[in-house]
Amino acid sequence: MPEGDTIARAARTLARALEGRTIVRFRSPLFALSGAVLSGRAVTRVEPRGKHLLIHFDDGRVLHSHMRMTGSWHVYRPAEAWWKPQRLARAVIETQDFVAVCFSAPVVELLAPGELARHPALRRLGPDVLGETFDPKAARARLRSMPDAPIGEALLAQSVLAGIGNIYKSEALFATGTNPFVAIHRLSDEKVDAVIRTARRMMTASVASQSASRRPRITSSRAGGYAVYRRSGLPCLSCGTRIRMRRQGDAGRSTYWCPRCQGEDGR
Repeated sequence: MPEGDTIARAARTLARALEGRTIVRFRSPLFALSGAVLSGRAVTRVEPRGKHLLIHFDDGRVLHSHMRMTGSWHVYRPAEAWWKPQRLARAVIETQDFVAVCFSAPVVELLAPGELARHPALRRLGPDVLGETFDPKAARARLRSMPDAPIGEALLAQSVLAGIGNIYKSEALFATGTNPFVAIHRLSDEKVDAVIRTARRMMTASVASQSASRRPRITSSRAGGYAVYRRSGLPCLSCGTRIRMRRQGDAGRSTYWCPRCQGEDGR
């Protein structure tokens, strides 16, 4: 699933292509969107919100998409060939100069004016780790509201912190020497703050590192270079101990860690 940095990069690229431009055509095979008329409307803002992406129009409506495991936004020139088949397109926004295509996203919906503030999933979101007004102390307080939860599970709760996924959970915990399976109440404020600060720093650096490439796919996967993520069985880059992976939480999300640098799994 794309994490907050990927969505932020996608939003930035979409903003460059769409903001301030008038839509000449909108189409979607989805029943709920098939009758939507957006021609003549202008895009006023493209907003990342955790793992959600919002495209705002000048009449107050908002196109909300969530990529989950399969979705991606691409931007093309009008005559450019698409990288994916048209049958996978869930929404297509055409302007005079660009075509923005949402492929395979499980959630694509057009919200009427006022619906955004009442949207159940968006209302439940915690502070966006990449948000300009992000408050680390408020983030710590939200984590503290789950005292018995292992830190590795709590970081993925989007109602606590929006945007962190398996990658930055594992990487931030490794970078701060934090055991993913330790309950939050056993961690000092300094340690919790360090984890939050490190995750935000890593994700901010990822957004800033987006190349100036003109490749149309804008939610492409990262090239690698991780310390522990997807390195199960390989030696730790710090101590040489083999990296482990264990499923964590009710959803069985993967957690990668070094048992020497971060401690055993506590079982």
